[in-house]
Amino acid sequence: MRYMATYDLMESIRNTQQWLGATALSMASYPAFQMIPNPALQYMAAWGEVAERSYKRMVAKPDWGIHSVPCEDGRDHIVSIEKVVERPFGDLIHFHVKGREPKQRKILLVAPMSGHYATLLRSTVISLLPDADIYITDWHNARDIPVSEGKFDIEDYTLYVVDFMKELGPDINVIAVCQPAPLVLAATAYLAEIDPEAQPNTLTLIGGPVDPDATPTEVTDFGHSVTMGQLEELMIQRVGASYNGIGRRVYPGLLQLTSFISMNLDRHASAFQDQIMRVMKGVASDHDPHNRFYDEYLAVMDMTAEFYLSTVERIFKAGEIAANEFVVDGHKVDIGKITNVAVKTVEGENDDISAPGQCIAALDLCTGLPEEMKASHVEPGAGHYGIFAGSSWRNNIRPLVLEFIDANAGGAKTAKPAPKKAKLKAV
Repeated sequence: MRYMATYDLMESIRNTQQWLGATALSMASYPAFQMIPNPALQYMAAWGEVAERSYKRMVAKPDWGIHSVPCEDGRDHIVSIEKVVERPFGDLIHFHVKGREPKQRKILLVAPMSGHYATLLRSTVISLLPDADIYITDWHNARDIPVSEGKFDIEDYTLYVVDFMKELGPDINVIAVCQPAPLVLAATAYLAEIDPEAQPNTLTLIGGPVDPDATPTEVTDFGHSVTMGQLEELMIQRVGASYNGIGRRVYPGLLQLTSFISMNLDRHASAFQDQIMRVMKGVASDHDPHNRFYDEYLAVMDMTAEFYLSTVERIFKAGEIAANEFVVDGHKVDIGKITNVAVKTVEGENDDISAPGQCIAALDLCTGLPEEMKASHVEPGAGHYGIFAGSSWRNNIRPLVLEFIDANAGGAKTAKPAPKKAKLKAV
């Protein structure tokens, strides 16, 4: 499948479905047809509206949509997005709140590169922005990056995070969400050895596969059941002629989306059928819960082939982070070198992507860190998405994370010790 023709075929199918949706909506909405009420035409128009919107979102980068934030002075302050560091594969951006006094809490959110844009963390940013100065990694869509910019694998990702940490200084508090958790842990250990003064103040790891084998899931089972040759042959394609990255080997976003949806096919099918009926009844709106969720969920980005393949091979198959054998740019990283960065892990009880046990493994790897500088939390009833967005995050996890940051601000290492780990059953 490693051909531009395959990539262009997928895009052609998506484009055709978008066109069919638009055509169905236009035809079924033709004024003359309204003289003879027909439920079939109403259903056709509703299907066309939902289909056109859905397929259109698959190639659009969502907007942050954060225009203002309420502050202590009782006023809403304008938020502007500024690029602090610009790099070929990702930028470091800052949500600058105009006219607000600088916040003591300075947080770097490390967004996942797992098929969705950094805007997946929009609600996370919105919830933290009133109480902290927020920075985030904004990874670029690989299809838009010329081949001349070279490769980008998990070592390059780790070095990007290292550079972003050094740019923001040692008073930064880092929160890594999902996929980057093991790499951000490695980046912190890397800094502990080469530039100790640039280490962050605190490190919070949310639902990441530090030790994928600690509690197996469908994701980890898949990683072990296929060979690297099979993955490269079946998942990797070359960017087509419509984009700046023409010829670059990628794991296409459209192919990733197929995998995402197949994991919960019945749930997604039911959600779209329900939305079509709501459109028919005239009770749907542009920003209703369905559209808010799927506008983000369907917006996917390509990953570079080397990033995807090296993640599967080195994080899931070889377990290099879990074994403390990870190498960055020829340097073997020792996570035990982290001695003065408070580390907290957050997991969801019902997380079926990175199950409880996979992330808390980071605390055992931090052998040089005193127990009073380690903390952990397992959120009851929360799934993967719920531990960084939604009510579980807003009401329970966010206050705990901010409390942890405050408790360890300015080197005051007073985090509560992590509870003893119970033996977890495999799921």
